Amino acid sequence: MPNAGDVILTNVQFTDTFEIKKRPALILFEELDNIVVAGITSNTEMKGMPLTKKEGAIKDSVIKLNYIFTVSKAMIEKTLFSLSREKKKEVFDELVKRLKGLA
Repeated sequence: MPNAGDVILTNVQFTDTFEIKKRPALILFEELDNIVVAGITSNTEMKGMPLTKKEGAIKDSVIKLNYIFTVSKAMIEKTLFSLSREKKKEVFDELVKRLKGLA
């Protein structure tokens, strides 16, 4: 069962090309077999929260909190690793801060 803070490998359908590719993503929450995730990229020039090899990533990456989407539980290939409690809190605190800015 996927948990918030797990980094997964999932099939992602890109809206601009309709291609499906396997990509890493961070699970934010799950509800009724729908998994809300934040995309992860190895392009460290992009904006977002850094995710290092020391924290479990295959290569230094960025959690893109501006790229949130939903995947079906069936689209998840596997769990890669879980964020530490501290990193998970840092990510969720930043997400809440950004959401409060919308009010």
